[in-house]
Amino acid sequence: MKNRIYIYFNPIRRPEMANPRPRILVCDDEEGIRESVALILGDDYDLAMATNGDEAIQKIQQGDFDLVLLDIQMPRVGGLQALEWIKKTEPDLPVVMLTAYQSVEVAKQALKLGATDYIPKPFEREELLEQVKKALRSATAK
Repeated sequence: MKNRIYIYFNPIRRPEMANPRPRILVCDDEEGIRESVALILGDDYDLAMATNGDEAIQKIQQGDFDLVLLDIQMPRVGGLQALEWIKKTEPDLPVVMLTAYQSVEVAKQALKLGATDYIPKPFEREELLEQVKKALRSATAK
């Protein structure tokens, strides 16, 4: 009698199929902003949350993200410092800055450091959705 080997294929176990939704890291020290972003994006994207730049850096080191939404003004490590680190270690990872500070100078500095774009807070639902789609499209075009 011949020995038979059976191989079962379960497509749900395949890593590339386990999570087909784009993965976004949302980093903001304001809980209300994180909750708003979750309500707007949560149905279409896999979201992870961070409350400061240190936490964002740790999560990026541990996981694979398609986009980062990053507040500029935060305690400990701020958004611009985190952006610098992200662009040195993950240069192709798109980062959209979120900020209540609508200073043109801060926006220019973030863009010079490699931010994909800039959204002033408070933001409209459609504005956030459009910026996220635009950033993800630009990342896949590279």
